Amino acid sequence: MTSDDSKIRPEATGESAVVLEAVGLVKRYGGVEALRGADFQVRAGEVVALIGDNGAGKSTLVKCLSGADQPDAGTIVLDGVPVVLNSPTAARKLGVETVYQDLAVAPDLDPAANLFLGRELVRPGLPGKLGMLDKAAMRARAIEHFRRLGVSLPSADVPIGALSGGQRQSVAVARAVLWASKVVFLDEPTAALGVVQRDRVLDVIRRVRDQGVAVVLISHNMPEVRAVADRVEVLRLGRRVARFAAADATLEQLVGAMTGALSHEDAS
Repeated sequence: MTSDDSKIRPEATGESAVVLEAVGLVKRYGGVEALRGADFQVRAGEVVALIGDNGAGKSTLVKCLSGADQPDAGTIVLDGVPVVLNSPTAARKLGVETVYQDLAVAPDLDPAANLFLGRELVRPGLPGKLGMLDKAAMRARAIEHFRRLGVSLPSADVPIGALSGGQRQSVAVARAVLWASKVVFLDEPTAALGVVQRDRVLDVIRRVRDQGVAVVLISHNMPEVRAVADRVEVLRLGRRVARFAAADATLEQLVGAMTGALSHEDAS
């Protein structure tokens, strides 16, 4: 079998710079080595799908790159500069946001309040010093943000809990994008959604990419990956084993890389 540096196929060459990169990340949990020198990179204005079988290390890699966990070895590089992401707050301050499967939305609050949850705008002057929120400004900014991303809601005032699953997911993605200047991680963003709702969320992802934000999509849905991703990076047993241009990759190649039938990395 050839080494990981052998080529599967040429990777699509992007003109944009690499925004976030992992080089040789190692992460151990007791005697279990979840990451074994994992590499990863995503460029500005592209969607990269991160795929792999259960236990491949996807969740651990995302946790390390989003500040939820710290690697035992290796380097994380943001805009060409090595960084230490010792907490999710540190990652967010550097423009890295994550949307998890549980969404972490407040169902009793409206979409605008959810967008600014924990980052509320206060009114100018003395009212702001007294802690009074500028609800009108947050609502106006939220409506414009939703419009720009193509997020369609029945009302800006309806509680999140009254929205459909696809609409709630779109609000969660929009919230991350509002604050992310660099990278957004999306963990199975269309899980349990119907076809129409899934397509709407994928359209939001494309709009995010078109605004120049790097999007990392973690998904087990191979047709979805091929439909929305520009590139695919495959993890297996804690290492990146393959990279593909999504437009050229076949389902057989993706599954083969995940299962070990193919285990060669494009090192271009």
